[in-house]
Amino acid sequence: MRKPAHLRLYCNRTLENLGEKNRYTYAMTISVEIIFIGVSLLLLISVLASKITDRLGVPALLLFLLIGMLAGSDGPGGIYFDDPGLAQFIGVVALILILFSGGLDTEWKSVRPVLREGLVLATLGVLITTLVLGGFIRFILGFSWLESLLVGAIVSSTDAAAVFSVLGSRGVNLKGRLKPLLELESGSNDPMAVFLTIGLLQLITQPNVSWWQLVPLFIQQMAVGAAVGYVMGVAAQFLVN
Repeated sequence: MRKPAHLRLYCNRTLENLGEKNRYTYAMTISVEIIFIGVSLLLLISVLASKITDRLGVPALLLFLLIGMLAGSDGPGGIYFDDPGLAQFIGVVALILILFSGGLDTEWKSVRPVLREGLVLATLGVLITTLVLGGFIRFILGFSWLESLLVGAIVSSTDAAAVFSVLGSRGVNLKGRLKPLLELESGSNDPMAVFLTIGLLQLITQPNVSWWQLVPLFIQQMAVGAAVGYVMGVAAQFLVN
């Protein structure tokens, strides 16, 4: 008879004794039922926190981050998570839902007048932020240029979840074209930031690759991404209607 499926989490702890580091691996088996209960409790707390933040005028994202920190391995929750693949999958799915929801709430007639400014901020603005922050890290922290630019590229884009959450709160009332500009920029700057991050990682891990080899890849990714996004948007509108 097969045993029920279990999720095995490995917790690596490093102990230092007389200058020598010894690594021990502890295996902890958690049943699927306990995982479902834990996830359900976290979702319930998140929903209640969202209701509280709506009344207080505080962005719900701050409470979500606090709940995650408390539930993590360094908090009282003690949940240890070390699976980069699963984290990437969850992050990509969450980003798709966030951008889709933000796009539905953004009216085209309000975004169209700031289309040019938004695209400039989403591309050239991200590049300038990467260069400025990378230069700061290079001279202050002493990292190499590629490592410094990589850190700058990772944090260069405006987080769509934070922007949509803050702009959607009751206490924020921006006048003029600033609100649609922020919505457009935060929802369209991820391709540039992702390309810079992946390109810099490739330059670091493959020293034989030059900057000029990334230029055709940049044009290809942006052109194909824009074309596929436009076609999928038109197709989705046709199917929904």
